[in-house]
Amino acid sequence: MNKRQKGFSLIELLIVVAIILIIAAIAIPNLLRARIAANEASAVGSVRSIVTAEISYSSTWGQGFAATIANLGGATPCTASAATSCFLDPVLSVAPFQKSGYTLSAAGLGAACTAAAPCTRFVVGAVPMTVGQTGQRTFCNDQSGVSRFDAAGGGAPATDTACQAFPALGN
Repeated sequence: MNKRQKGFSLIELLIVVAIILIIAAIAIPNLLRARIAANEASAVGSVRSIVTAEISYSSTWGQGFAATIANLGGATPCTASAATSCFLDPVLSVAPFQKSGYTLSAAGLGAACTAAAPCTRFVVGAVPMTVGQTGQRTFCNDQSGVSRFDAAGGGAPATDTACQAFPALGN
């Protein structure tokens, strides 16, 4: 009687493993690029949400723009006031101000940003936590409503003038 062995030979298993490694080597960089693109899209959306909240804050409270990103939201349950206006979701407006691999910031700009001298301008920024891994570009916006980006992924601009030095984001 001939006993027939069933199963795979070592060569067949090595070939299958090699094919899987080749597919992984092709797929992993594409997945990382897709993740960066998704994080960047989320950052642009978050920046636009913050700009909308700034405009709403100014219209609602009549004292210029919010001095900080925390003034635009509030912890749940949120009670609307000039200090916590409830315009932003707590994901964006409660420390550590991070979402989808980006750190978010918003600052009111003006002479003193007080009740007597309200913030007349603002700048919003989104900076990748790790350039090349969580995102590639830094995004910013200001009272003009034009989204802009820094291709190098540098720090958030401190002023609206610094933001306006970046190229506009194509829609």
